[in-house]
Amino acid sequence: MRRRELIALISGVAAACALPGHAQQSWAKRRVGVLMNLSEADPAAQRLVATFRERLNKLGWVEGANLHVDYRWSAGDLERIRKYAAELVALGPDVILAYGGSVVRPLLQLTHSVPIAFTEVVDPIAAGFIASLARPGGNATGFSLIDFGISGKWLELLKQISPWHHASSCV
Repeated sequence: MRRRELIALISGVAAACALPGHAQQSWAKRRVGVLMNLSEADPAAQRLVATFRERLNKLGWVEGANLHVDYRWSAGDLERIRKYAAELVALGPDVILAYGGSVVRPLLQLTHSVPIAFTEVVDPIAAGFIASLARPGGNATGFSLIDFGISGKWLELLKQISPWHHASSCV
């Protein structure tokens, strides 16, 4: 269920990036590029796309009516990622949704003007995709898989539940 929520959020980001402003919505047809590091035949990938479409529809964006979405499926192949990244950028979309860390860098190398909303990226700061989570800078933003700010808490929790921690405190 967490993945569904993540895609719903990223679709909101994609839709918001595609709009010039919520107060003055321009219902002209918008173009969104989607670059997936999954295979089109993957059932999980199809569920992600279905959730993406569902959320866009709830936000008033309907494919074929006021929205055109260009999907590209790389199946994790680096050559296909590069090829499809170039294709999507050349189409001049209003925003690109990048699913997977492996597809973000090629997109960033090709454009500094098209907004890129990413998901499924482990550490976008260390990868150099963004400057910080609070202020990403540049043309990329998105969601990290891990909040490294709570890593210390994880370690603290592991120490508390460790059998060695309890054994040494009982001596």
